[in-house]
Amino acid sequence: MPSALPLGDPAPADGVLPPQAAIGAEARGFSLYAHIPFCSVRCGYCDFNTYTASELGGGASQAEYAATAVEEVRLAARALDTSGVPRRRLSTVFFGGGTPTLLPSQDLAAILRAAVDEWGLEPAAEVTTEANPDSVTPESLKVLREAGFTRVSFGMQSAVPHVLRVLDRTHTPSRVPEAVRWARDAGLDVSLDLIYGTPGESMEDWQTSLDAALACEPDHVSAYALIVEDGTRLAAQIRRGQVPEVDDDDHAAKYEVADSVLAGAGFHWYEVSNWARGAADEPRFECRHNLAYWKGGDWWGIGPGAHSHVGGVRWWNVKHPRAYAARLAAGDSPAAGRETLDDATRLEERIILELRLASGLPVEVLDPAGRREVAALIAEGLVDGPQAFRGRLVLTSAGRLLADAVVRRLMP
Repeated sequence: MPSALPLGDPAPADGVLPPQAAIGAEARGFSLYAHIPFCSVRCGYCDFNTYTASELGGGASQAEYAATAVEEVRLAARALDTSGVPRRRLSTVFFGGGTPTLLPSQDLAAILRAAVDEWGLEPAAEVTTEANPDSVTPESLKVLREAGFTRVSFGMQSAVPHVLRVLDRTHTPSRVPEAVRWARDAGLDVSLDLIYGTPGESMEDWQTSLDAALACEPDHVSAYALIVEDGTRLAAQIRRGQVPEVDDDDHAAKYEVADSVLAGAGFHWYEVSNWARGAADEPRFECRHNLAYWKGGDWWGIGPGAHSHVGGVRWWNVKHPRAYAARLAAGDSPAAGRETLDDATRLEERIILELRLASGLPVEVLDPAGRREVAALIAEGLVDGPQAFRGRLVLTSAGRLLADAVVRRLMP
């Protein structure tokens, strides 16, 4: 089942934000996230806020979802205006899920069009949708490109049939290069998502998946270690001994292989789990939407369970599509709760997120205890010495494997 929402303060029905949200907004970028909470099958490892048709129940409909999401777009524009947050053109838009492309392309285009009507797009804006390889057609991808989408991120996960079965993926390996070709023909940039460390996946299997991904000549690759979340079907299968447990050493070895193979193919890492084609000083294919998250930018999250952040104010929507639709039908904000981050929390989150980036974390933001840790981290080979002497903490390849431990040592 999807994970629980955080606790927080009540959110007002009109969506208006506290004065802090407007401070310095002109200097920050603005992004939109649109959550599409539908899947044809719930994957056994997934705890995202997604629903199959049988789980939706009355009052929620895929057919009506685009119109409901457009209502939140309009509410967002009104709320930001009332809050005194200046209108900024969108620098990035990201449709995630779930499987956004389970909706007709015209529905995704309608949501994007509403957002553009309210805020406009920057001239080189990045507009991405996630997709499963078996949820697109040549025609649907052309409609997306014509609507203004620039990029598609396919959930490839693996190129090995028995690994895909463990993950409950519905596509076959042969569908991935086909879908990539269709996306290219439509004029879209392409990212591929991979998962490593699935129970039963050998190192040879992982190498096969990396080779298959690179054979598609993508612009961007994300590679994530499989995390077994409580309450998922996979967690229950492991608990019953039906599949083996995941192994941290196996994860580390496969990460090192991925980093080596991708670097050898001309990709540079720019975030611990993300690589982009080309040189690091020409970041044409880095996912700018995710960089906005990691750098603490402003974004409004549309959809059930979506999270938003503007100027240190963070809020999250009710989770179920039925409750989400009911709130908007009544003219109310779908926000379930919110919090205003204090300086200490914002610093902690900055350390957690920026340390994952190849651009690194400024040493100057650390407190004295954190700065005293830097010399030891250099000596242990976890952060890059020359970069640290220039004032930025950048993880080495060994440090990326232990990123969470490094973060703990730098925390105030």
